[in-house]
Amino acid sequence: MNNVKNAQVAIVTGASRGIGAAIARRLASEGFAVVVNYAASSQEADALVAGLKAEGAAAIAIKADVSNADDVRRMFDAAEQQLGRVDVLVNNAGVLKTVPLADTSDALYAQTFDINVRGTFNTLREAASRLNDGGRIVNFSSTTLALNMPGYAVYNATKAAVEAFTHVFAKELRGRNITVNAVAPGPIATSLFLDGKTEEQVQNFAKMPPLQRLGQPEDIASVVAFLAGPDGAWVNGQILRANGGLA
Repeated sequence: MNNVKNAQVAIVTGASRGIGAAIARRLASEGFAVVVNYAASSQEADALVAGLKAEGAAAIAIKADVSNADDVRRMFDAAEQQLGRVDVLVNNAGVLKTVPLADTSDALYAQTFDINVRGTFNTLREAASRLNDGGRIVNFSSTTLALNMPGYAVYNATKAAVEAFTHVFAKELRGRNITVNAVAPGPIATSLFLDGKTEEQVQNFAKMPPLQRLGQPEDIASVVAFLAGPDGAWVNGQILRANGGLA
């Protein structure tokens, strides 16, 4: 294992399961010391960290609600104290519930914007002063933004905000050699996507891309690893749609 203080450090938000867990595993396999952030799933986060450590990686689990600025500050503090200054921030934490706009409650609207938009804002703002020069930031948008499907109005609005953050923040970090990009997955076979859908609905989504399958968490982890690694150094301020050609 790399000396922890000499390894590059990556924070992955919402990393206890699904795409976030796949990203944590991939970055750890590439030599990063990984912060597995979680909001509630401590058992899953601890199990993931134990697995990463068993494979020789440096990893810690940190509970933090990304929509809370104090929690985000404490997460960066803990990362620095235990692993070293942060090099890579992956803003994977997010929530999705499809409801027609007219039927969206105030509570659902607030929750979706708090986690998807305020959460990204909080981590970006903290990263502005805490990320090492030469670092990488990977935000998460969604291919749903390009599809304009009924039921996705509020969710899409949050991802449009994340894309705006991405384009502008990349320019605001001029002179520090930090790249800021976003990944926009299509349908991915995770519980976030599969829960509440019939088998017929799942199969219909799987047939939509020309590649005729659902994406896997590892497909997205590979894209994030590219953007976080040396081969992605010249990609900046971009939205990378990883969706099998869906849109």
